[in-house]
Amino acid sequence: MRRFSCLSCLLVKSLMLTAMSMVVSCASLSPSGVGRIKRYSIEHEQLPPQFDGYSVAFVSDIHYRSRFTKKRLARLVRALDKEHAAVLLLGGDYVTSDAYIDELFGSISEVVVQDGIYAVMGNHERHNGDLVAAAMERYGITLLADSVAVVERDGARLHIAGVHDSFSYDSTAVQPAETVTDSLFTILLCHTPDYAELSSTTADIVLSGHTHGGQVSLFGLYTPVRNSLYGTRFLRGLNITTGGAAVITTNGVGTSRRKVRFWVPSEIVVVTLRSKAEKQPSTLSASPFLLN
Repeated sequence: MRRFSCLSCLLVKSLMLTAMSMVVSCASLSPSGVGRIKRYSIEHEQLPPQFDGYSVAFVSDIHYRSRFTKKRLARLVRALDKEHAAVLLLGGDYVTSDAYIDELFGSISEVVVQDGIYAVMGNHERHNGDLVAAAMERYGITLLADSVAVVERDGARLHIAGVHDSFSYDSTAVQPAETVTDSLFTILLCHTPDYAELSSTTADIVLSGHTHGGQVSLFGLYTPVRNSLYGTRFLRGLNITTGGAAVITTNGVGTSRRKVRFWVPSEIVVVTLRSKAEKQPSTLSASPFLLN
């Protein structure tokens, strides 16, 4: 009888753990339309004091409408508005059907940001890139295709660079972060985090998606699908390349192939930049797991 009681306790604990993991991964219970808002604070000596506290919102891999429905899209827009970020960056892989292109970018364009909305293409845009680019132009979203945007604050500047095809590692390919001077703080937007390691980028921060954080993980201990040449090294969260660049890989918003998430919540990423007055080593930190 005692042994049966112990087995019952283990069964109950396992069921509770499974239920908790499903809640954590479920966007339908969240007012933001995603599982969580993941916050990072990055302090860097290259960042001008005028940009201290500068807030960057980042969303990738929407795959609209996979499990990311029209209702969730409306919630996402409201959540991004509430963040009052200075700039919104989009990391690629936008729609599951061309029929949703205008609906998606029309909604995203409603987010109010002082310094605009910038985007790059993902691998899913290889078949409809022209349609996506045209929609971005219609809705006032700036496409960064191997190009650099300049943001100014009281005479100071920072750069936002974007890679058109982050799966091309040819040394002759345009690498936008190398076209800016080392004295300017640079945010590099590229769809896959592998680009940051394989290229010779000198960007201070790299924002990527593509991996979906694995999308499905066995209680955070094992992830069968990684979509990266480096296994779990850049799978999710904040990591550092061999060259010293900080790479933030988001779990993304939607789902691909299988319409399921387990132990890998969908997320919005918000990065707050901090300036260092003295030339000390840069610091990076992330908020603990947060379900909004």
